[in-house]
Amino acid sequence: MNRRRRARELSLQMLFQHEFTGERSDFKAVEDLDPAKKEDAEVRKFSEELVRGTLAHLDEIDQKIQQVAAHWKMDRMASVDRNIMRFAVFEILYRNDIPPAVTINEALEIAKKYSSAEAASFINGLLDKIARDSGKKS
Repeated sequence: MNRRRRARELSLQMLFQHEFTGERSDFKAVEDLDPAKKEDAEVRKFSEELVRGTLAHLDEIDQKIQQVAAHWKMDRMASVDRNIMRFAVFEILYRNDIPPAVTINEALEIAKKYSSAEAASFINGLLDKIARDSGKKS
C-alpha cells in the first residue's frame, strides 16, 4: 500500500474517533492499539495535515456535502462514509497539489475496504459533484 493511502486510512480512523469522542486522536493512540503499525514520518505528516485541515474546516465541509446530498441528512449517513467524504472534500477544496480525480479514486478505494461497493458509488457521486462545483476537474 502506498504511503498516501495509508495516511488517508489513518485520517479516517482519527476522524472517526473524533466524531465519537469529541477528542482528536493521535498516532500514539493508534500505535498503542497496534504496536506493529509504527508509521513513518511521511505518513504521519500527510495524515496530520488531512486531519487538522478537515477539522479546521469541518462546518464548511459538512455544508458542502449536505448541499450535494439531496434527500440525505449528514447524521443519516454511515459514519465511515461521512468521514471518508470529509477528508476527501478537504483535499478537493484546499489541497491544490492533489488532482481531484486522485482524491476521489483514493476515497473510493478506502470506501470499498472499510464500507461497501454501494457506499463507494454514493461517495463517488457526491465527491464528483463537489469537485465540479468547485471549478476543479475530476
